[in-house]
Amino acid sequence: MALTQRTEHDSLGAIEISAHAAWGSQTQRAIENFPITGIPISHYPQIVIALAQVKMACAAANRELGVLAAEKAEAITAVCAEIIAGQHHNHFRVDVIQGGAGTSTNMNANEVIANLAIRRMGREFGDYAAIHPNDDVNRSQSTNDVYPTAIRLAALAQSAALVSALSHLVAVFRAKGDEFSTIRKVGRTQLQDAVPMSLGDEFRSFAHTLAEDVDRIRELSRLLTEVNLGGTAIGTRVNAPDGYGPLAVDHLARITGLPLSAASDLIEASSDLGAFVMFSGALKRVAIKLSKICNDLRLLSSGPRAGLGEIVLPPVQAGSSIMPGKVNPVIPEVVNQICFQAIGNDLVVTMAAEAGQLQLNAMEPVLFYKIMETMTTLDAGMRVLADRCVAGIRADARRCAELLDGSLVLATALVPLIGYDAATRLSKLALAEGITLREAALAQGIDEAVFEGLR
Repeated sequence: MALTQRTEHDSLGAIEISAHAAWGSQTQRAIENFPITGIPISHYPQIVIALAQVKMACAAANRELGVLAAEKAEAITAVCAEIIAGQHHNHFRVDVIQGGAGTSTNMNANEVIANLAIRRMGREFGDYAAIHPNDDVNRSQSTNDVYPTAIRLAALAQSAALVSALSHLVAVFRAKGDEFSTIRKVGRTQLQDAVPMSLGDEFRSFAHTLAEDVDRIRELSRLLTEVNLGGTAIGTRVNAPDGYGPLAVDHLARITGLPLSAASDLIEASSDLGAFVMFSGALKRVAIKLSKICNDLRLLSSGPRAGLGEIVLPPVQAGSSIMPGKVNPVIPEVVNQICFQAIGNDLVVTMAAEAGQLQLNAMEPVLFYKIMETMTTLDAGMRVLADRCVAGIRADARRCAELLDGSLVLATALVPLIGYDAATRLSKLALAEGITLREAALAQGIDEAVFEGLR
């Protein structure tokens, strides 16, 4: 009868592992010790791929320097290639939040790669005499340079998808701006009628403010291309052969296609997370702008008859279990909530970065989790907002004209022609009598021609 369990031993003693699991004892202990979020690292495939890319680069450097046998390097490389291609991710099981500064994540990768390489050699899982997780897969490495490097690669991969989603949303807002360019409406400050504008100008401003952050994210993501790979435990390169660090980084740059560089001070880079603080700040900036825009969409579509009602959002969801026919602005609402989460996550990133002590920051797992959570939910939210809301927005041109004609906003444009005091008197008269500004001007004996060409 086939065995369902196998026993492995480590410095803490014996532990039972599923016979079909490619992970080993340290991963199994982490699974049992950290039932925290219920979200395994494989929920973010970018980190699994990044770990495999790092291990592949390190194996190549170790082989080139003669400290890893060719047969072992080839087996490790073959497994890493399969992981990069999307295979075996189900074996990456440790929780995204864990103690140990990412050691459990690194060992999950070491053990899975070792066992899959062992199986390629025709041996059974756990036969570490063939390929050892620490001595071979983790050779010349430490969690303290592997994990920070991998989370940077994962963040860079997800940032590319985020920029794509943001650029798409910008394009959809711009298209609506062009579509609405001839529709005049009331512009408002402090929720009060202010001056005339076009609905197109309003939507183009949404596009412009978000487009600024496409450039900011791209700029700040470059900070993540500096890695501490080769520094090993605290940046002193202990247990790494001469020349290993630059060689490993070169291999990693080739594998990823990214312009990676080694940190100039590996000791500093082993504990500093300043690049993530700045990058997270850029994500927060996007979230703040996006939430403000969603607030505006909800206000502009309010009603439909007892609110502003200048735009009509696509009806995508029944709005009430009790009020017949009610339709709510559910897409802007869900994006608002995504943005609130992103803003809160930035505080977690800030606190995690501050919590570094001496030569290491042990709080990197929660920092990674919150950076990735922010980017993936913003990505999804912006695509939903673009495709299921903004693209289908209709302008109520009649309502815009009605509100504009009934407002007093042209009073500001009259100031250069009749003076501030006279314009104020017209506004007060129109408001008190419930008449239009034009009607108030006629009552005051002001020639209606002054209204021609006003903007």
